[in-house]
Amino acid sequence: TRSSDLSIIDGKTAVPRGSSEQNGFAEKDAGSKNLSAGSRESYEETPLFCSLTSYLTWGLFIIVAYVRTFLVKIGVERQKLREEAEKYSKGFVPLYSSFESIYTRYIYRRIRDLWDRPIASCAGARFDVMERISDDHNETFKLTGKTVNAINLSSYNYLGFAQTTGSCADAAVDAVKEYGVGPCSCRREVGTLAVQKELEDLVAEFVGMPAAMVFGMGFATNSTNIPALVGKGSLVISDRLNHASLVMGIRLSGAKIVTFQHNDMKDLEKKLREAIVHGHPRTRRPYKKIVIFVEGVYSMEGSVIPLKELVALKKKYKAYIYLDEAHSIGCMGKRGRGVCDYWGVDPTNIDVLMGTFTKSFGACG
Repeated sequence: TRSSDLSIIDGKTAVPRGSSEQNGFAEKDAGSKNLSAGSRESYEETPLFCSLTSYLTWGLFIIVAYVRTFLVKIGVERQKLREEAEKYSKGFVPLYSSFESIYTRYIYRRIRDLWDRPIASCAGARFDVMERISDDHNETFKLTGKTVNAINLSSYNYLGFAQTTGSCADAAVDAVKEYGVGPCSCRREVGTLAVQKELEDLVAEFVGMPAAMVFGMGFATNSTNIPALVGKGSLVISDRLNHASLVMGIRLSGAKIVTFQHNDMKDLEKKLREAIVHGHPRTRRPYKKIVIFVEGVYSMEGSVIPLKELVALKKKYKAYIYLDEAHSIGCMGKRGRGVCDYWGVDPTNIDVLMGTFTKSFGACG
């Protein structure tokens, strides 16, 4: 997690409700523009034929699944695994709902050979997938002893650093020989290793921030540190498609939570204005601070945050930005320094930058 100055988030002063300067919002609208016009996203529209055939196929799958379930119940069809499961699960609470069970047996199992495939090499740009066959419609698998060399499109190893050979692997081996695998304790008790301080200084220099702090896990960085930044009396405005780690940290914080439509700067500005004008819904007092939580690149959608417009809103309404760069750091921008580099935005305009080593850098933390 990186911040230009974490303490400045607590420096917002409350202004009496009704004041034109409440939370930095002035009554006079200085030429409101369509903020999202400069970086409006465009997606290829799914053809109607593809949509219809996809829905019809899934509907047919579900109908056949329920018909087969009925046939099993009346004894017309037999399933070995189902019989074994019912035999050993008597007296226990079912692990899945009826629909989940039907979906797993009759829909997922049809394509089960595409998932959970074992590999026999390093998960680099290419890897060796272990070949397997099934004689019982994907209920069980047998390995043939052969491997298939395939292109890896499923790993977060964007730049190929997580290899068994090369400068990254050699440096990691040398560091383990010198420092061990780790102090096996927290930094408060054992202290900070020199190599940790060196890493934090290098990260801060790389992203253009005054300081950085490194944690051992990306998910925990969000879920455990966000409650230290916001709490009761604060407002969190979160993109509705934010990652689960952000959602967990925000919920644990105890702050008031408002969501806005994905990457919609108009909706975000509307929520900011409402929050400043009305204050807390119970007390009607101004919020202590308003923090906007977004991601640089949304991994499931492939969309990029319109950062210039977001920074403009932040400055206009005196809010703060918490930017998760898990999927953008290392692979966005001319120098690979994330969405700030990509949009040409000064990183010091972002109050808290968060990123991970598990994606582009092929490591952890």
